[in-house]
Amino acid sequence: MKTAKLILAVLLSVLIAAPLQVEAKKKKVDIYELSLDDNLELPEITNDKQCDRIQDYQYQVAVALKKSNYDVELMRDEEVVVVTIPASQLFNANDTVLTSVGMSLLKPFVKFLKNPGFYKMLLVMHSDNTGSDKYTLNLTRDRVNAVFDWFDENASVDYVVPYALGDTDPVVDNNSMTNRKRNRRLEIYLVPEDGMIAQAKKGIIK
Repeated sequence: MKTAKLILAVLLSVLIAAPLQVEAKKKKVDIYELSLDDNLELPEITNDKQCDRIQDYQYQVAVALKKSNYDVELMRDEEVVVVTIPASQLFNANDTVLTSVGMSLLKPFVKFLKNPGFYKMLLVMHSDNTGSDKYTLNLTRDRVNAVFDWFDENASVDYVVPYALGDTDPVVDNNSMTNRKRNRRLEIYLVPEDGMIAQAKKGIIK
């Protein structure tokens, strides 16, 4: 009798847990709560055919941006497009207000936000190590917020996530004016989101 009751209790716990597990899977990840590394890895694309289609599409996006004279790379097995824009082309020295040239450089990226959920755009602002840690962090925070606010005025920002990294991730040593200029930069990551993955599943991305 005790064994029968134990089996019944286990069955009931499984039946109750199953819907909760399904609901947990359906729950949308809050991209604004994720670290930069996690946002770069998610959503994960596991189907090979979908991967191939997304890689082909992202390659074409990268080529088009390269032809427009942007500094472009591909990462995560060519699924993610990375564009680097020098901070000096967006802001005056030590300033946090976008210049007219900066706005014109950002304008081509508005199209990537026209279909919310197709892309996730990560804005990552960097500085050199001139000044205190607090200063560089505040500078990159104010600058990336200025970029975010500009996009907010011109497109949907439901899938745009800003990050301010201060001087924590230099591409070269901060041992010359040229190198410090290289480290002061905005990186724009174009990460495939559920909308693109759904289209890849159907066979055509547009």
